[in-house]
Amino acid sequence: MTSIQSTQYGNVPLPDGIVSRKIRNNNGLEMHILEASPDDKKRPLIILAHGFPELAYSWRRVLPALSSLGYVVVAPDQRGFGRTTGWSSRYEDSLAPFNVVNLARDIVGLVRALGYQQVKAIIGHDSGSYVAGTCALIRPDVFQSCIMMSAPFTGTSPMIENSTSGSKRPSLIDLEKQLNLLEEPRKHYQVYYSTTSANKDMMNASQGLHQFIRAYYHHKSADWSNNHPLKLSSWDPELIAKMPTYYIMNKHETMPETVAPHMPTETQIKECHWLTDDELSVYVNEYERNTFQGGLQWYRCTVEGINQTAMTLFAGRQITVPSLFLSGKNDWGIYQTPGAIEQMRDHVCSSMKDIVLIDDAGHWVQQEQSQAVIENLSDFLRTR
Repeated sequence: MTSIQSTQYGNVPLPDGIVSRKIRNNNGLEMHILEASPDDKKRPLIILAHGFPELAYSWRRVLPALSSLGYVVVAPDQRGFGRTTGWSSRYEDSLAPFNVVNLARDIVGLVRALGYQQVKAIIGHDSGSYVAGTCALIRPDVFQSCIMMSAPFTGTSPMIENSTSGSKRPSLIDLEKQLNLLEEPRKHYQVYYSTTSANKDMMNASQGLHQFIRAYYHHKSADWSNNHPLKLSSWDPELIAKMPTYYIMNKHETMPETVAPHMPTETQIKECHWLTDDELSVYVNEYERNTFQGGLQWYRCTVEGINQTAMTLFAGRQITVPSLFLSGKNDWGIYQTPGAIEQMRDHVCSSMKDIVLIDDAGHWVQQEQSQAVIENLSDFLRTR
């Protein structure tokens, strides 16, 4: 069942060539999707998977550009986000629907509902990179190529333990304990995001939701002048604490308190070509309506080991389809897991074509430098 098409996301007009609609994904969701070239089912399909705190709307500049290359391009609001329904935002409810294998099942179901058997490419950003990697790893018969962005995908749990970083990865709970003991106590953002208070903290940010999300996006972008990432050689807590506070937070601060000192100036906001206030309002309206808890459930699945357990069935598998990794040069996300990018390149992906770091982009690479991303995606797709 599909709903009537719209050319708006909420009250904000979508770029030309993009429509909004809902479709049942055969896995319990009525998925809200943004779609480019939806009427030509003879075209190959591309799926775009967003991260946190994002939406299908994060692909607004990429959708029409890839469509112009001859594809039907679809970006869903994933489970826990936006206008997709059929999931619970209650902290106390089961996390099972949010494990990464079920998130991949959501995408497979969407592909079938769209009338396709195969996908030319699945492209994922941030936590959507893990969804894209999982899809390609467990269903290479469906997903013919894979592009991961900003968050290296490290495969199944045994591969993570054999990391090239030279030291065994601690659990995030154990790392949190070590960070708490530093002279200036710190905490890991994913552990914080797993707490009962995180959603309330962000929804009740003293600066207001609009200002909080603006500061959060700015702080992790290349617009924040102190984003100069460096490779971390081990899980030593002193080294891990070199990361900015949006990843390794001060122990007694909430996320709104963490980003508040880095709120951009009025001039910086006016000059932010990649996220205008009208565009930001789409995110604000959706999180105001839904809260952040649906997205936070994804982090809980990592911290509580649910994803690791779900992936044990596929231990030893590699991504065998052609793959690509894109990120911003100013993105700390590449290095937040020591050895991850090497693990992905050398062990997880048997057909990794390239790792590209894009100038003047931080974590939100497909928004900050959309044209450079489009050019790299286009080059990759042409060789497939």
